[in-house]
Amino acid sequence: MADAKDNQRSGGRLAPNSGGKTGRKMSGCLQEFVQAVVSGEFAEGATLPAEAELLDRFDVSRTTLRETMQYMSAQGLIRSRPRAGTVVQAKTAWQMLDPIVLEAAMSGVQDASFHRALLEARELLEPAAARLAAERGDTRELLRIAEAFDAMADAGGRENNDFSKSDLDFHTAILEASGNWVFAQFGIAIRAALLTSFRKTNRASQSFEQAIEMHRVVMEAIRMRRPDEAEAGMRALISLAKSDMDTALEESASKVAIDPAGKGHT
Repeated sequence: MADAKDNQRSGGRLAPNSGGKTGRKMSGCLQEFVQAVVSGEFAEGATLPAEAELLDRFDVSRTTLRETMQYMSAQGLIRSRPRAGTVVQAKTAWQMLDPIVLEAAMSGVQDASFHRALLEARELLEPAAARLAAERGDTRELLRIAEAFDAMADAGGRENNDFSKSDLDFHTAILEASGNWVFAQFGIAIRAALLTSFRKTNRASQSFEQAIEMHRVVMEAIRMRRPDEAEAGMRALISLAKSDMDTALEESASKVAIDPAGKGHT
């Protein structure tokens, strides 16, 4: 039987995005719990603290905590073992395309490998998508690419958040214009992670004009139905993104080395 505190807090069965105060409690608990696992605070192979300790930490009902853990178990983050408690699974078991898991994985410098893995995937998929967009894209799809490009150009600088959002729209519009549903779903499934990656690389680069011109080359090649040029232009864009990401990760690592507590120095 639940204790009084649990009875006061608990509500009906919830999905992570349920509305209301209890739904927000679960959403907050889930994000914090996933971050603790992905960041390594709860290390791979480690046994999680007892339920009472987790209830106190996350300040949620027993029902909410258990539903949060069910969600995490479904995503491969944790696994309950009879008489052994709940353990954190190896990264190889994690469902990395889950938006909450992927956002947590992409958020810290200690997870630089995830940023680089995303760029490796983009390097394989996006040049092919640009080629197909030049071959197959219809008028509506090409217009969406052009609209995203115009929004990038109007943003005024790569450090501007509007630029990153428009950059994301540009690339996902090309994935959709490819006519390949796998490419299109790739953009949808990891949209949040792509935006995080774009923000990181765009803030690391000072060359707004260079970025605009390289995107223009891709857009024009697609519009003029030149698949070879579209593919080559996209390869150049991904290469720039990889260089900017290396710069961003090096800067982040340097900040952590100088100020590991994140408190700053005078």
